[in-house]
Amino acid sequence: MSFSPALIAYQLLTRLLEPLAPRLLDARVKKGKEDPARVDERLGLPGMARPDGPLVWIHGVSVGEALSILPLAERIRKDRPDVTVLVTTGTLTSAQVLATRLPRGVIHQFAPVDAPSSVAAFLDHWRPNVGVFVESELWPNLLTTARKRGVPLALVSARITDKTAQGWKKAPGMARALMNGFQHVWPQDQDSADRLSALGARVDGQVNLKLSGEPLPYDKGEFARLSALIDDRPVVVAASTHEHEEMAIVGALDHLADRLFLIVVPRHPERGDAIAEALAHDGYGFARRSQGQPICDQTDIYLADTLGELGLFLRLADVVVMGGSFAPALGGGSVGGHNPLEPARLAKPIVTGPDASNWQAVTRMLKQAGGLVSVLSPAELPSVVGPMLADPEAARDMGERARRSAEAAAAGLDRLWLALQTHLPAAPSRRRP
Repeated sequence: MSFSPALIAYQLLTRLLEPLAPRLLDARVKKGKEDPARVDERLGLPGMARPDGPLVWIHGVSVGEALSILPLAERIRKDRPDVTVLVTTGTLTSAQVLATRLPRGVIHQFAPVDAPSSVAAFLDHWRPNVGVFVESELWPNLLTTARKRGVPLALVSARITDKTAQGWKKAPGMARALMNGFQHVWPQDQDSADRLSALGARVDGQVNLKLSGEPLPYDKGEFARLSALIDDRPVVVAASTHEHEEMAIVGALDHLADRLFLIVVPRHPERGDAIAEALAHDGYGFARRSQGQPICDQTDIYLADTLGELGLFLRLADVVVMGGSFAPALGGGSVGGHNPLEPARLAKPIVTGPDASNWQAVTRMLKQAGGLVSVLSPAELPSVVGPMLADPEAARDMGERARRSAEAAAAGLDRLWLALQTHLPAAPSRRRP
């Protein structure tokens, strides 16, 4: 791997500042931003022993990246049960989500801070055969140290905005040194491919892990129980909503259909108190899942302010309205939307707002397939959702088109896994009984 003055300066600075890392982590623990029982993992100190045999290390910073990792982890464990998969992330929420989602034989650890000793301790213990970095998590010490030790690295499902690319161009030598450290680079779209190439990456092709994957999991018992309580009422799910979106969607859909049952699933469940206060202020009859409040005939809205249950609520839906896509229309900043493939894999018709910048290619694909409709603001929802609820058969057909489109899009995982296998020892032969 080539070096640059900026990279050398970064390494020297982080070495000088590293003694402060424990104190900074302790401060984060007090603020609830680190797990006190596992904070040592951030210093590269392992939370468990390394299993024998080959190990694939996959890193993604937060919830979205962590969830996109799951199809790859599942594929590795299915095809090569002798291979351990280590997943590292950097946030508490990602760890909480993965705790219930990781396949058997997959280990989660918090990623080490990007300081020389912490990175060295992490790599000393885990000794990965290959490292996979998802999206755009580029930590210079972690990357350069791994490559020095001969760990083959892949940058997968890489997404880089024009703003980020312009920032890297201010340190072109450092950018090129980091890009040269990857033996494989698979951007998730052509724009990212062009930007990464301009920074010095050797692009192998396009892979978007978020297009792969199985439908979100759910509790069958809870599905049966909630279905019985909702009965034959039409169900709209507002999925992964953000501030101001909830009340705008609720107001737009109010009195849309007879006995409409609206399930609101906020992207951040900790906002449940604020949403509940707003609903109560406007006189809506609602029940709150986090409080165990029961659904009754007077319940018009179910506030699903819990974590990791989106698969359950999507399965209850007749129509899904994707949150995170209306903020600009409501005077807020861009969120970029959330993954419309999650309802698509469950054959649900999808409505999204005008801001799907993080999912442009997917949204375009689903639109062209006839499985998704966009509106400019929540005020337009009745004109789109109303006909879907009035014609359930047409809505089901729309959902099926979304499902088929999502299924066809789940390409790239085979190519990725084939390339990663070249860095692993041969699988042990299986003796016949």
